[in-house]
Formats: sequence, C-alpha cells, structure tokens
Amino acid sequence: MKVLNLYAGIGGNRKLWKDVEVTAVEINPKIAEIYQKFFPEDKVIVADAHQYLLDHFEEFDFIWSSPPCPSHSRARFWGWKNDKDKRIYPEMGLYQEILFLINYCETKWVIENTISYYEPLVKPFVSGNHYLWANFHISNMQLNARAMDGFRRLEKAKGFDKDCLRGFDSMGKRLLLRNCTEPELGLHVFNCAFKDKQKTLWVQGQSPNELLNRKEKG
Repeated sequence: MKVLNLYAGIGGNRKLWKDVEVTAVEINPKIAEIYQKFFPEDKVIVADAHQYLLDHFEEFDFIWSSPPCPSHSRARFWGWKNDKDKRIYPEMGLYQEILFLINYCETKWVIENTISYYEPLVKPFVSGNHYLWANFHISNMQLNARAMDGFRRLEKAKGFDKDCLRGFDSMGKRLLLRNCTEPELGLHVFNCAFKDKQKTLWVQGQSPNELLNRKEKG
C-alpha cells in the first residue's frame, strides 16, 4: 500500500503502520533527517507538503496530512488574544486541503489538526485533542497525552526518546514531541480506513459534515 505522509515531522502517526510503502514530506531538513533515521525504509522528501499534495495526490492509496496548527489552536489564541502585536490570521491552507481532497481525491485520506479556538468551517471527527477530517468514519479514541506534559510523559505517550532528537535544544525537543501525533491515534485512524468494519455508510464525494449530520438524524 502506497502511503503519503505530509508534514511528516518525526513520524509519530506513522510509527505503528505495518506493510506500507511510505513517502514522507517534511520541509525542515533537520527534522526530515531525524525522521529518516527512525524510518530508514521510507522515502523522505524535503519539500513544501502543501504543493506536493496538489501535484501527487493521485499516486497514493492513503494520504495523511497534518498541516501546521499554531494559527488555529486554542492555546495560542488564549495566550495572545489581548496582545495586538501577536494576533495572526488562521492559516487557511488547512481548509484548502480539506476542500480539495473532498472534491478530487478518490482514495482514502485524512487531515489532522488541533481543536481550534473557532467553530470549524467543515465539521470534523474528534479524537482526544485532535480534529480529523476524512472520507471514512473515524470513531473517537481517548488519548492521555496533554500538550503541556513534561518530557517523561511526552516520551511515553509519543513513543520517542528526546535524546534521539539531536540538533535541537530543550525547547525545540519539547516542541517536536508536542507536535508529534500519538502513534496509537495514527494506527487507530489507519485501521478505521482499512481494517475495522465500517459502522456508518459513507458515500464518495460526501463531506464529514454531511456524514455526521445524517448520523444525528438517524
């Protein structure tokens, strides 16, 4: 199975996937190098994941995308709400990818992001502190890791030792771990796409919002 792993980071979501041929795209060369050491059999490309998706989405059986989340996060909004010099627009590349894949992609895909400080423009599935947009049903999964956990809890929850993240200072290592998707969630989503029996009928071309609305109406 050919898998495209976009905004790959150090590869938390990919850690428990088996029997897959993965192409990982990460724009930071230092982070891409760490990913390659963890997953030497994966093809790692240093490039803009947003553009790579547009150019290559038809080449894969499954697509995972985790666009940058800071401009959408509740934590940043709460922290800088009253500081006019720190206010920023939400990065709308997230919704560009969601709308593009809903309308153009015929294979399984998922886009992961943090729970936002605003009502999402397209209704997602929710697992822990993650929003998940997908063209298949994703059941809720409770996760124990919190963004502000200390190193030991982050290492355990994310499945990576901070000492392996060479080239980054303490703050950089903590950020890499905090941004890393929990491996259990990565496996759960993958299983929802391919292994677990679908409990809800999904129709090609239907958005997660339409799917959930139909479920609520019975």
